[in-house]
Formats: sequence, C-alpha cells, structure tokens
Amino acid sequence: MLETYQFAPILTTVWRKILRCLFGWAVAIALTCCGQTLLAEPTVGDWLAARLGEIVEIYRELHRSPELSLEEEATSGRMARWLAAEGITITERVGGFGVVGVLKNGPGPVLMYRADMDALPVAELTGLPYASQVRVTDSRGATVGVMHACGNDMHMANLIGTARYLAAHRDQWRGTILYLCQPAEERGAGAQAMLADGLLARFPRPDFAVALHVSPDRPTGSMAYRAGYALANVDSVDITIRGRGGHGAYPETTIDPIVIAARLVLDLQTIVSREVKPIEPAVITVGSIHGGTKHNIIGDDCELQLTVRSYSPQVRKQLQQAIRRKALAAAAAADAPEPEVRVSEGTPSLYNDPQLTERVVRTLRHALGDANVAERDPSMGGEDFSRYGEAGVPICMLSLGAVDQARLDQFQAEGTQPPSLHSPLFYPDPETTLRTGIIAMVNVALDLLPLEDDAG
Repeated sequence: MLETYQFAPILTTVWRKILRCLFGWAVAIALTCCGQTLLAEPTVGDWLAARLGEIVEIYRELHRSPELSLEEEATSGRMARWLAAEGITITERVGGFGVVGVLKNGPGPVLMYRADMDALPVAELTGLPYASQVRVTDSRGATVGVMHACGNDMHMANLIGTARYLAAHRDQWRGTILYLCQPAEERGAGAQAMLADGLLARFPRPDFAVALHVSPDRPTGSMAYRAGYALANVDSVDITIRGRGGHGAYPETTIDPIVIAARLVLDLQTIVSREVKPIEPAVITVGSIHGGTKHNIIGDDCELQLTVRSYSPQVRKQLQQAIRRKALAAAAAADAPEPEVRVSEGTPSLYNDPQLTERVVRTLRHALGDANVAERDPSMGGEDFSRYGEAGVPICMLSLGAVDQARLDQFQAEGTQPPSLHSPLFYPDPETTLRTGIIAMVNVALDLLPLEDDAG
C-alpha cells in the first residue's frame, strides 16, 4: 500500500490506475516526489522467486509422463487436482478428457486461458534427466515412443503457475477466469469436441480467450504476436490409388498404382504453382507414400498421405477440389478404377482478434519491455485454438520464447538450426520460459479483468 504524504491529494484515480498497471513490471518500482519515495506493491516476479521451483517440478512431471491425443486420462487428472487445490471449481471429461476450471471473483468480464495436454508419437532423444521413457502400442499395433515435443507440457505448467498467482491475489482483479485444459490439439480434434460438448453453454461464455505456444527459435524472456491471420487452415488428405496387380515382369497385364501415384505426386505440385494466386499462401506436401510388397510384384493399390495448408476459406476449398480432380485425372489416364480421396483432421486458420491483440501487446510491452515483444510473421503451422474464434470468442494466441540465448548462440556458432517443434531433440529451458510466460499471462489477466474502480 502507498503511504500518505503531503502530496496525496495529487494522486487522483487516474494516478492509481497508472500505479496498478505498473504492478508486475519490475521487482521494485519507485516514484520520487520532492525527494520522497513511494513504493509500489510487490510484483509477480517477487512471488515467482519463491515458487518457481515448484512450478518447474510440475513441468518436469508432465514431461516425464506424456500421453497421446485422446488418451490424456492421467494428465487431465493431474491438471484437475492442481487447479482444484487453488479453490477453482472443476468439471472433468468435457469433450473427452477435457477439464474446465472456473474461478469466479465478483462481477466483471470472463477470460479464458487454454492449455493443450496431448503429446506426440516421438521417441525422445534429448538426454535430459527427466526425459520421457514412455512407449505405447499405437492404433496400428506398432510400439512408439511418446514425447511432449511441441511444448504442451510447458503450456500446462504455465497455466498452473498463472492460476496459482491469480487465485492467491484475488484482491487485484475482478471477474471470472476459465482455465481450459484441452485434449487432442495435435489431432485437431480437442477444441471441436469441447465445443460440441457445450463448452460455451455450460460454462460462463468468455469475453476473451488467450493462449500461448512455445517457440523453438525465440529466446527466453521474449514473446511475439501476430494480429489477424497468424496460423493456417490444416487439412489431412488420404488418397488410395486403385490398380490391378500382377507380375513385375509382365506389366502389360497390370495397371500399376505406383506409376499412377508417382505421376500424381508431380501433378499435385502444379496446384499451388499454377492454379493458386501467387499472393495467396498455400502448401501441398505428400508426406507419406506406401505401395507394393516385393521387388517383382505390382500391387493392387498405393496409399498417399498429404498435409494441405492455406489461409482463406476460398483457397482451402480450391485446394481440396483440385486434389480430387488431379487424382481422378491420373487414374483415368491409366484406365484405372476411380481413386478414393478422404479429407480429415481439418482445423481452420487462426485469426487473432486485432483489438484484443493490440490490448494484450500493450500490456506485454509494459510487463516485459519493448525490446522483448516483437511482431512475428504468419506461419503455415496450424492450431485448433482457432475454433474458439470461429465460435465467436475474440482470441489471441502468443508465441513464447523457449530457448536460452546462450543455447541459441551455440547453435549459430555450430552452423546448425535449433531443433524444431516435433523434433525428438527439442526441449525448452523451463525456468526462464516459465518465468516469462507466467509474468505475461498474469499481467494480461490484471489488465483484462480490472478492479471496479479501474473499469470506469
């Protein structure tokens, strides 16, 4: 609390607003007036100094015990227990293993924070003492490693740290916070499942939704943003080319599906280069092709798996139609049966609400410093956080630097790129990443959920 001095009448409501905004910007803030010092309240940085170790241990526990998409039962249980311990009302199994925590603190806006919970079928090679050793049998019957190779464990730990601070400092904000622990982001299915299970009807409807995602090539201590379109539409396309099998020595008696598939791979590349406007972002990548069983056997079919990226709904539709047309044409040219084309696991492009993003960025600049907040380029990556925006909630997803500058400098000196997301070698530096993320998200909440005398 500020002490009372002879200049107290000058400290109007406007000044009190300014001082409250300064909360969390530095460990100790001093305002000098005629040689007298007015000390601000303790900051989130002070609070973290005593508690960051606990939150880092939460991160390491999550990292050691990853679960694949749609299988996040133990992870969701951990998140529910940790949130409930802060007095947050918990509802489990929303849209599968989704968890919704509600923290009400008087009248005011509703803010939703989201963290994704699922891991990837990647065998970890980081060598960390808390590296994942998990191995599971996947849907094909194969044994695969499981790893948090996309930072979802960091997103969850950041959510817990933010929730702990805001639950312990309810005198600094007013309103309602929804803590959303979402399954199956990596499959593009979790947000849709939670929305279909009545997320926006069963719980207070958010006025804002904010999330963050770690960046493997941005230094800790920094964050980045992008207003408007930031991430792409993502569609998975599976194509089955049908042929007529036979002996490899007598190809004239067969219809070779591998030759048709080879032609189709090349034809697909002309869609982006010759059918889509050059100023429209679009990507078609054939990530997998499987056909045949032996050197001298021509098989009956060949399977292709594509990832397709775009921004506008019009280009998204154009790409899907063109892929079908090219597949049909390649089969018809060989007098082959009609191929099967299946589109699945789609997520819409992520559009950050410009007004919300501007407000959040202003807060981040005050909390972290101008030099540590930068505008980022749009990306062809995807994120199903976009679905909450499509449902009518203003959203803002931020990029959180996750690798210490010293480690980035070492990569540069070695002439190598930092391991990317989804790499078995990727890992964030937890202490510095969590510190920045929690300070950022706490300050965003304090701005979006002001006390009543600030709201006017």
